[in-house]
Amino acid sequence: MNNLSAIPTRRDEAWRYSDIDALARVWPLPVPESVIVPASGSFARTIVQDSGLIHQLDIAIGKGGTAAIHVLNIGGDYGRVELNVTLHEKADFKLGAVQIGGRSQTLEIVTTVTHAEPGATSSQIVRSVLAGTATGTYLGKVAVARDAQHTDSVQSVKAMLLDRSATANAKPELEIYADDVKCAHGCAIGELDPMGLFYLQARGIAPADAKKLMLQAFVAGVFEGAADEEMLTEAALKKLGELV
Repeated sequence: MNNLSAIPTRRDEAWRYSDIDALARVWPLPVPESVIVPASGSFARTIVQDSGLIHQLDIAIGKGGTAAIHVLNIGGDYGRVELNVTLHEKADFKLGAVQIGGRSQTLEIVTTVTHAEPGATSSQIVRSVLAGTATGTYLGKVAVARDAQHTDSVQSVKAMLLDRSATANAKPELEIYADDVKCAHGCAIGELDPMGLFYLQARGIAPADAKKLMLQAFVAGVFEGAADEEMLTEAALKKLGELV
């Protein structure tokens, strides 16, 4: 997108659920950061969005290279993390992301992962916890080029609504032109299991602590392997504590 163009509207699919008024206050956006991972190289990045910013990152992963991004999207009235990733032969990309929102926050994770050459792999795990009138959105497109045979890609998207007034939007999308691939996506949106809560409370755990334990289990493992795993987990638990 040309950042000097007119501000997008909700007719633009990538901005359909956005807070356009909040977006207008920071428009035009800076040029996205570009990262080139060389052949057989590796790249890792932790993104903590805790102040209402828009992060945009373009990543090109060379032959046999790897990239791992871990995201915690929790801050500001409007926060957005946008990733555009291109994988070359036998490259690998992993995304582990958690977004936690309350009040009237609008939080978004938008990804486009393009398998441009054969044998590349990608994995995206996204978990959202939403309370109040918060809106959490994940738009994730995986595009497999005609010559990108033996692609292996998976998307796992789950959202937990703590209040019926909260909103979760999810659109995992596959666009496949090759015929020898393994691609899968799954999406689930729900509420905390009342029987699970009852079980924990029956054993003397306070209602708020019981909810926090179940939410901790819900996001467990998303940050596994991150260099900042402990920091990310602590920040996520702190935010969860504010919601319950």
